Amino acid sequence: MMLEQVSSTKVFGGWLRQFNHQSEVNNCSMRFAIYLPPQAATQKVPVLYWLSGLTCTDENVMQKSGIQRVAAELGIAIVAPDTSPRGDDVADDPDASYDFGLGAGFYVNANQAPFKSNYQMYSYIVDELPALIEAKFNVNQTRSISGHSMGGHGAITIGLKNSLRYQSISAFSPICNPINCPWGQKAFNGYLGADQTSWAEYDSCELIKKTDAKIPMLVDQGNADNFLTEQLQSESLKTAANINQYPLTLRMQEGYDHSYYFISSFIEEHLRFHAKYLIK
Repeated sequence: MMLEQVSSTKVFGGWLRQFNHQSEVNNCSMRFAIYLPPQAATQKVPVLYWLSGLTCTDENVMQKSGIQRVAAELGIAIVAPDTSPRGDDVADDPDASYDFGLGAGFYVNANQAPFKSNYQMYSYIVDELPALIEAKFNVNQTRSISGHSMGGHGAITIGLKNSLRYQSISAFSPICNPINCPWGQKAFNGYLGADQTSWAEYDSCELIKKTDAKIPMLVDQGNADNFLTEQLQSESLKTAANINQYPLTLRMQEGYDHSYYFISSFIEEHLRFHAKYLIK
């Protein structure tokens, strides 16, 4: 598969690079960013996949979180895909709202027209992108997954559904119970249709109740987050984990909101958490 390099910048001794490539599952050009730590010059390194939230691209975490400093120290590559397919021929919300369509793929495989032809973000994240990364860069097959908000939802659901592919899961401010919040209901209705039987397969609370996996999971949530009660519902995730005795660490962080200021405050702790499982 051909890669088109968009940019390359040296950061903390490693390289932050952006690429475009043609996605077979999404039937369009996709962009991703990868940070290769200095260690990748001489050895294969593990990978943390970062899934961003509504309206974001591959650039948000790379520009705002400060993730590269600790990734360089630990020898972990960071891969940040875009949050949806894009392009003139890609379907969008007819109302052009921020919470559906472009920039809001929700990491599901859409089965509803006109979205099913491009919005196969679940398969892109789980299968196509890792295969590409492992073929083209000096990384190994040891992976963990993390994300923010919509991407936190994606990280938890993908990690739980693919427990043999990921060593650990973390999330900031995840949409924990999308079948019961406005963001999730709008997205799932549009991508998956009115039949709600399939919705539970993309809901962190529903998955964590029944999984046999016990992947280490760290979730940070700011208690001053404006979206906490209506959209994020972290207490629902805690309750669901308790039902199944799942090893969830949920930390409510005093005074923090939904922004990348929150993420940058705790990203080092998340990387060190993942390093315990990525680096043997």
